[in-house]
Amino acid sequence: MNPVHRISRALSTTLVLTALLATAACGGNTEAASGGSSSRVTLTIGDQAKNLQTLLNASGALKGTSYDVKWAEFEGAAPLFQAVQAGAADTSYAADLPTLQALSGGVPVKAVGALHNDGTHTGIVVRDDSSVKSVKDLKGKKVVVSSAKGSIAEYLLAHALQHAGLSYDDVKVQYLLPTDAQAAFTSGKIEAWATFGVYKSVAEQQGGRLLVNGADGRVSGYGFIGASEKALADQGKKAAVSDYLRRLDKALAWSREHPDDYAKAIQQASGASPEIAKALVSQANSALEPVSPQVVQAVQKVGDTMHGIGVLNPNPTVADHVDTSLVKE
Repeated sequence: MNPVHRISRALSTTLVLTALLATAACGGNTEAASGGSSSRVTLTIGDQAKNLQTLLNASGALKGTSYDVKWAEFEGAAPLFQAVQAGAADTSYAADLPTLQALSGGVPVKAVGALHNDGTHTGIVVRDDSSVKSVKDLKGKKVVVSSAKGSIAEYLLAHALQHAGLSYDDVKVQYLLPTDAQAAFTSGKIEAWATFGVYKSVAEQQGGRLLVNGADGRVSGYGFIGASEKALADQGKKAAVSDYLRRLDKALAWSREHPDDYAKAIQQASGASPEIAKALVSQANSALEPVSPQVVQAVQKVGDTMHGIGVLNPNPTVADHVDTSLVKE
């Protein structure tokens, strides 16, 4: 089976709630399928491609929680934010632009913690036999963007085109979920693909050539842990979110100190090759940070850029959608 398909399965938006109802509970203290204690808080953590679940389980950071944990797993940010909006997930996990897209669409979520990486997990890859040698050569080409409109990969594409002296209208953008795009890329049906994470690593391993990545400021490098406004308004849930954030910070510290163990955990959880697992570890988020004015400013710049090309409408004011009370320096 293709390694990407072993990492996650595509979920159509019409099946989001059905899939959530079938999500198994797991973590330090879990609620049994027949239902947990009514006196205990259950925190439903939103995740993409089991990234957080793999990290937290491998590090043991969720052991001994005073609340039950459930996971809401999705292939991309868009269905995850749908779950948050529906009240089927208490927290979110997404890069800057998907978070902005959710806020633009009215999802009642606050950014409660910031994650940062060097941007190399995002990239535009082309087939090795492609005539495209630089971003300028993308003019007139179809570029597939994963996963939905307003993804971190789309911002990289827009920013790279801008720096190459091209407009966004100079390329033909098509949106595909990562697993569908990966299959089409491998089979040679698409030439250029803007993607991220494990999908980028797999594409490079299976006949892809990296055109440009998100390093050197091509993307902000910021992502967010979000919490639904409903969860933050509930005293028990807010306390659980706060504790979860502290444990996530410890898990990230563990991943920095034990990169080989973390890579092995990724292999076991996803079926990724040792090479891909190591690449993912090297590109992983470094630490949980406060949602500082610097973070807000950097992400607002992303929003302004995407609003300028008509991808983000309306353009949310980032500072209006943060809660800085849970993560401090």
